[in-house]
Amino acid sequence: MPEALLSAIGAPRDVAAIDIGSNSVRLVLYRLEGRAIWTVFNEKVLAGLGRDLAVTGRLSVEGAAQALTALKRFAAVIDGVRPAHTFVAATAAVREAGDGPDFCDRVAAETGLRIRVLSGEEEARYAALGVLAGIPKADGVVGDLGGSSLELVRLNDGKVGHGITLPLGPFALADGREFDADRLRETIADRLTPAHDYGAETLYAVGGAWRTLAQVHMGVSDYPLRIVHQFEMDAGEVLGTARLIARSSRASLEKWPGLSRKRAETLPHGALVLEGLIERLGLKRIVLSAWGVREGLLYEALEPEIASADPLLAGCSALGARQGISPTLPGALNGWIAPLMAAMPPVFDRARDAVLADAACRLADLGARLHPDHRTVLAFDQVLRAPVPGQTHAERAYLAAAVNARYGGSASTPEPTTVARLLNEEQRQGARVLGLAIRLACDLSGRSPQLLVNARAGVAGGTLVLTAAAGYADVLLGEQTRRRGKALAEAMGLKLDIRSGD
Repeated sequence: MPEALLSAIGAPRDVAAIDIGSNSVRLVLYRLEGRAIWTVFNEKVLAGLGRDLAVTGRLSVEGAAQALTALKRFAAVIDGVRPAHTFVAATAAVREAGDGPDFCDRVAAETGLRIRVLSGEEEARYAALGVLAGIPKADGVVGDLGGSSLELVRLNDGKVGHGITLPLGPFALADGREFDADRLRETIADRLTPAHDYGAETLYAVGGAWRTLAQVHMGVSDYPLRIVHQFEMDAGEVLGTARLIARSSRASLEKWPGLSRKRAETLPHGALVLEGLIERLGLKRIVLSAWGVREGLLYEALEPEIASADPLLAGCSALGARQGISPTLPGALNGWIAPLMAAMPPVFDRARDAVLADAACRLADLGARLHPDHRTVLAFDQVLRAPVPGQTHAERAYLAAAVNARYGGSASTPEPTTVARLLNEEQRQGARVLGLAIRLACDLSGRSPQLLVNARAGVAGGTLVLTAAAGYADVLLGEQTRRRGKALAEAMGLKLDIRSGD
């Protein structure tokens, strides 16, 4: 393992990761701001290194040539960017091919890149770490489907268990014959026999084929939020999508919007493997993870105090601070609204509600540098679609609705259909109360933590009570405070009582 990537939480670093898979070769550049991990460059080439592996035992000649060309470019990009650290890892195809060592030697000679070939156990472990980096409380089984192999590893409440590697990647299933779904189902069922100990309710799905399948499912189900990470699919429903893909011809798949020719080649195999896993493991839901082996390598290299931080809170802090004004405002807001949130019924659960309230406070100044005529819509959209992990799609909508209310947006929000699909009425109302509470605190104090400590808000006897410290009533409890307090009280179903502390 490399030395810790960060010597201090506040020191940003650029990190590069090259993943040489059986199907794709990819370079990702990350900017790390503590536990907040941003993808700033992402390029892949579907080289198909493992396309011929099942038949020849060697890397595809054409795929190796394409991969080498891509790696020369990636090496040039890295040389220009000069990241603090570079990971270069290869998985099943290079690991299993007879000429894999020769390929690594050639890459080193022609690009200077030194490839770390991961064992099957290592690949499974890093895939699981990548999932945990983006979904810290994940509990179930991780499935990482690459071009040549499927890695399965159990997660027990955020802890990585034992993993196995199975020859179930699309290239490992190819035998030179025409695609025959029924024949492949039998092969998949047979090769899944060692997975009998991996039964779980939830599969955390990693890999390009399954990300594409999820995007197809979004289209079929008219899902409004096209973000793959932590997109959740009901196992029964996704079986229908998998079977639709499996019975579609390659020619028809190539005509589907956004589906490349090379992805159309491997997608039906990925659909059949997912179908087999659902049946073999008794899965009830599939949760997509956009983070996998690359992020697992990165996550392992973080200092423990950074790695243990909540990725949602870290991401919201970085996003809010970039556009905000006062670094001390979020903490002051969170403390000030706590009595109001405690008076509300749980929305998700008490512990999670507290985390989301903290996240919303970290985003409270997100619109400070945005044009006032467009601030509400822009802030809402940024929160809903920001590449911040550690949140479900419902929680994204909740935070976006809260930020909408914080900036004076209507209860319908800029995307009422999306919000209505993702949140129930209680969650929508809870988000609005949270946002209006933050709005009250910000406008009462002029976003000054020093002024905010001289006012209090609480709930007593069906009334929202606002009070100011002695000598501060005139400056804190004016007409604007009354308007903001009235809006919050109405959203909470309360009366409003403004009292001087003199």
